[in-house]
Amino acid sequence: MNGYQRMMAAFRGEPADRIPVMLHNFMVAAAERGITMRQFREDPALIADAFIRSVEKYDLDGVLIDIDTVTLAGSIGVPVDLPENEPGRPVRGLLDSLDDLHALKPVNIENYKYVQIWLEAVRRVKDYFGDEILVRGNCDQLPFSLASMMRGTENWMTDLYTSEPGLLIELLDYCSEAVCQFIRLMVQTGAHVVSNGDSPAGPEMIPPELYEQYALPYEAKAAEEAHRGGIYHILHICGDTAPILDKMLLTGSDGFEIDYKTDTRHAFEVLKDKATFIGNIDPSGVLALGTPELVRQKTTELLDIFSATNRFILNAGCALPSITPEANIKALVETARNYRRA
Repeated sequence: MNGYQRMMAAFRGEPADRIPVMLHNFMVAAAERGITMRQFREDPALIADAFIRSVEKYDLDGVLIDIDTVTLAGSIGVPVDLPENEPGRPVRGLLDSLDDLHALKPVNIENYKYVQIWLEAVRRVKDYFGDEILVRGNCDQLPFSLASMMRGTENWMTDLYTSEPGLLIELLDYCSEAVCQFIRLMVQTGAHVVSNGDSPAGPEMIPPELYEQYALPYEAKAAEEAHRGGIYHILHICGDTAPILDKMLLTGSDGFEIDYKTDTRHAFEVLKDKATFIGNIDPSGVLALGTPELVRQKTTELLDIFSATNRFILNAGCALPSITPEANIKALVETARNYRRA
């Protein structure tokens, strides 16, 4: 089997010849390519080359093409800062009040510079690998998270309790159009799978009732958009998602990239044979700052938990820091390669 076949088997719940591995490693890929984050995000050829080198260096089964977390926000007018050597971040919200919704321009993300760079990078990687490895095109933030960027996190969290639900829905609908446009454009690149993040919607930020009311329906719309394009959808929410894992299944997403803070045994019980678990080694405490021995230990413990299901893809629990040692990444991959299910 090749990497693409292993990854697809994991989504279908079918057996594979070995545990598939895909890393959330855009910062590592840039660092190992010897370029800054600014150089990385500005040039699709450099982005593609960095990921291609990483896949070949570590013998990965899938590649997650991620560039930043503010591309969609920038495409709809949110002021963003793009530092030299760090991921981008919003400078401030776009809307001073939800009453300003009427002044928003129609959503059209296609002509935004960084959207085009992202799409071109995915096309280049897909052209290079074809169907030898699985190409996952990340599509940035989901509507709840994008709304948080449009209002500013503190304002958005206040809005959830003080504003008319109709205004909240109007903003979320606007953000949903941006998300769905990105997914449709990503499908056209030939990506095998798409994904989105929605970390402000997690239990560390809002209670499960608000998640179910304002985030889940829009996560489901993103999954539906991917399915209309004929491909799988992956959902990622940072933090401990144990309180909402059962609700996350209702989104219809095919895979869940689970943060290391979530109890893996609980996640196994909830997701087993219902969706594909992707994760969830601690990216900082274990992979970036630990030893190869610790990486092998934690990876083996995780593989033992999920040995009873085929719906598993090994990854870190979130994005790998740029300082992650090569020896630790190799220890992760080699442990998976040598692992044999009982």
